[in-house]
Amino acid sequence: MVIPVHDVNPLRHTPYVTFALIAANVVVFLLMPGLAGSVAGQSNLAQLCHLHAFLDQYAAVPRELIHDQLPGLVPTGAVGVGPQGSGCVVAPPDYQKSPPLSVLTAMFLHGSWLHLLGNMLFLLIFGNNIEDRMGHLRYLLFYLVCGYVSVYGFALLNSSSGEPLIGASGAIAGVLGAYLVLYPTARVWVLVPFLIFLPLRLAAWIVLGFWFALQAVYSYGGAVSQAASVAYAAHVVGFIVGMLLAWPLKRGTPPPPQPPGILFGRQTRGAR
Repeated sequence: MVIPVHDVNPLRHTPYVTFALIAANVVVFLLMPGLAGSVAGQSNLAQLCHLHAFLDQYAAVPRELIHDQLPGLVPTGAVGVGPQGSGCVVAPPDYQKSPPLSVLTAMFLHGSWLHLLGNMLFLLIFGNNIEDRMGHLRYLLFYLVCGYVSVYGFALLNSSSGEPLIGASGAIAGVLGAYLVLYPTARVWVLVPFLIFLPLRLAAWIVLGFWFALQAVYSYGGAVSQAASVAYAAHVVGFIVGMLLAWPLKRGTPPPPQPPGILFGRQTRGAR
């Protein structure tokens, strides 16, 4: 997987919404229970029980979204000892959960620093230009629509699943799809792991097309053993929705600057 670090696509306006979304995701992650364990690389049982209780309340669950079937017993966050040893105490929920609203809250939750930082990197690099093209409020609405449709799309394909869905990946996939439609020839600096991290400057259609192809393959469980634990299908749905919503804006979108050279990014002498 290539790692994008910068795109050659100047802005006309400050991307306030993109910055606000990144800040909100970081703040929510810092406030999530179990953060100490994720930082140290390990979590004790109490932290895990607290985290499970938190996710059951605020994460999106496909079975709840499609069938409106809320569980009768959920983790309380406490630790107890039963016949099989220590574990998380479960009890009837003492809160009212709205499945549609859980999609919104889940979009600001992340399971690890790697999950958070990867998502925010893509959002920062590609989201600023989409906000610049759409405008602040329309971009925010676009982001939320992509997030909602991606989660519900995944839920329709996995309607019996009780696993919680968290993360902004579906919404950010929509941003990537829009970028592919609006700025396919924009140059993107990436790091390619090949013995060392090799810096290359590639066209956006190569970077994002490759990313989408990987998500499509992974969504069918091919090539990776962890496909079932990552909602790759939500990425695919979000990407396609982003492309469709951005398509009407393609006409009239000014092309990005085209520095010479597609691969290594060194401009020829005298180029501006």
